[in-house]
Amino acid sequence: MKKTIAILSAGVLSLSLLAGCGGGEEDSSDGKVKIEFFHHKREGMETIDKLIAKFEKENPNIDVEQASPPEPSTVLRTRVSKSDIPDIIGVGGDMTYKDLSEAGVFADISDDKSLEKVQPAYVQMLKDVSGLEEVYAIPFATNAVGVIYNKAVFTELGLEIPKTWDEFIEVSESIKAAGKTPFFHTYKDAWTTLPSFNALVANTQGDDFYSELNKGNILAGKRYKEAAEKMVQLTEYGHKNQQGVGYNDGNTAFANGEAAMYLQGVWAIPEIKKANPDLELGVFPFPATNHADEVKVISGVDLILGLAASSKHPEEAKKFIEFLLEEENAKQYIQEQNSFSALNGITQDDPSVADLKASFEKGALTDFPDHYIPTGVAPEKTLQTLVLEKDVDAFLEKLQKDWEKVQDRK
Repeated sequence: MKKTIAILSAGVLSLSLLAGCGGGEEDSSDGKVKIEFFHHKREGMETIDKLIAKFEKENPNIDVEQASPPEPSTVLRTRVSKSDIPDIIGVGGDMTYKDLSEAGVFADISDDKSLEKVQPAYVQMLKDVSGLEEVYAIPFATNAVGVIYNKAVFTELGLEIPKTWDEFIEVSESIKAAGKTPFFHTYKDAWTTLPSFNALVANTQGDDFYSELNKGNILAGKRYKEAAEKMVQLTEYGHKNQQGVGYNDGNTAFANGEAAMYLQGVWAIPEIKKANPDLELGVFPFPATNHADEVKVISGVDLILGLAASSKHPEEAKKFIEFLLEEENAKQYIQEQNSFSALNGITQDDPSVADLKASFEKGALTDFPDHYIPTGVAPEKTLQTLVLEKDVDAFLEKLQKDWEKVQDRK
């Protein structure tokens, strides 16, 4: 999930704050019903604009206003605290979803027939992250973290896609020896540490990590050591000034051939292609361990469609949600955004992600670990310090202590 870091504290929110609020209003000048769709997918605004135009043509009595401001999670938190809640909210299937659900922001849709369109695994992810049996949003789009690579560079150097961590490092050494940069890191934006972190942690933390967490046992200080060490190792194969470059510049730099690989999610592909439509790129599973058959691709709910319990126009809002769930429209979204669909039978056929297809087909998938890290821990900031100072023990100690502090407040 790209930029959404859990930022809402359920303890700060209360149902009393939410009474009587709603984003949509009726415009008396033209008689149309106005509803607001607030989401965190800023890179998807152009696609959503197209879908809104199509919907409004079919429903001339409804105007849909799209909102996706910078720092959307912070803006959303502020709006919720002021009882100014959008009609439809699109965030990731993470702690923000959990906090909003617990606070009563969303309408309960557990019995909604639209959920029958969704792959059960993604519905279960929402239940797992929230700890609730009720479902408060429809999983719409999903994503994946992998290694985006420049096919021309791999061909030029005679490199094969690495299947294990050791092979990954060998490929990096070969690229470096050829005078090229293996990875382009964008650590100026703290959140860009998370794709690598998620892939490494998910494949190394142990199968019982979450079951132990549910018992109150936080194991991050021990179980995250291998992932942290590998994060530090990857910095050795980056360019100079890794802390001075942000995400947007990284997309452009990779598009212009300044690195052979880019440790990002598939959400970066449309931006890379905008910068260089002729670039031949692919995405392979992040080879986080030396057990190739056990490596799982990180794929989580990237965009939910949640109906506000307080919406003044729930019928119109639900109508727009149902419109987005129609096969043609859901397919348009994932095709233009290079994402994956949470809906049954809708596949991503773009050749750039063909190397991930086998993992999806055999179910070698797992959710984003940072979706389960509670609000207030901010792992991206601690990771930003890790890749700068390269002190693994300090990183583990801080993350463990921060997590314990938040846990103790509950």
